Amino acid sequence: MGLEDTQLDVLQNIEFAIASVYRERSDLLDYHVMRALDGLIDVYRAESRGHTPKAFNLPEVESLIAQRVQEMCEFRLGRKELTDGNQAARAEMKTAAEIVSCLRKIRKSVDRWNNHGGKQGYLQFIDEYVK
Repeated sequence: MGLEDTQLDVLQNIEFAIASVYRERSDLLDYHVMRALDGLIDVYRAESRGHTPKAFNLPEVESLIAQRVQEMCEFRLGRKELTDGNQAARAEMKTAAEIVSCLRKIRKSVDRWNNHGGKQGYLQFIDEYVK
């Protein structure tokens, strides 16, 4: 059973966060997503190993992606509630290691679609499917 079978909801949540930035910033590139994901993978990998994560500094657009994705990850870790109107959303809590696996899976997808479709190949792909 693949990660898509066991963590599909988390993968979709993370891709929704990425797509939300792309819909606001049409100049966004797959490269920006790659850098933001790389930084977050380092943060959550350190956490899963019991280490203090290193601070990372990203340019504005990459920082925005990282912020949105991190909010979703924190929600999935059970540390943050998301509100939808008057109701707070709840989700099954995940571990930092599970979050790292999901971030890596998406990072590989960004590479694959970027190689296949160019500078915005991944972003154009998810924009069709993430609503």
